[in-house]
Amino acid sequence: MAIKLYYTTVTASREVKSQQAEMMRILESKSIKFELIDISVGGEVRDEMRNKAGNPAAVPPQLFNDDQYCGNFELFSEAVEADTVEQFLKMA
Repeated sequence: MAIKLYYTTVTASREVKSQQAEMMRILESKSIKFELIDISVGGEVRDEMRNKAGNPAAVPPQLFNDDQYCGNFELFSEAVEADTVEQFLKMA
């Protein structure tokens, strides 16, 4: 079981940058190990993220448990508010 965070190091969007940073901070604060996958290294990585998410327009950040889609920033934020992050990440 591996939590994967698809993110990008190349974006002009402050919103994307802040969402990515917030996700990483929360995962680290909960001692949840995760792997970072940078979609800016190539279009095939971005396409892989979109295929796994089932959304051809998906943008980072996106969370997965191995290849199982968990959700985007908005869904993650809702799980944080409800204190159901482990269930959201399909760890429980």
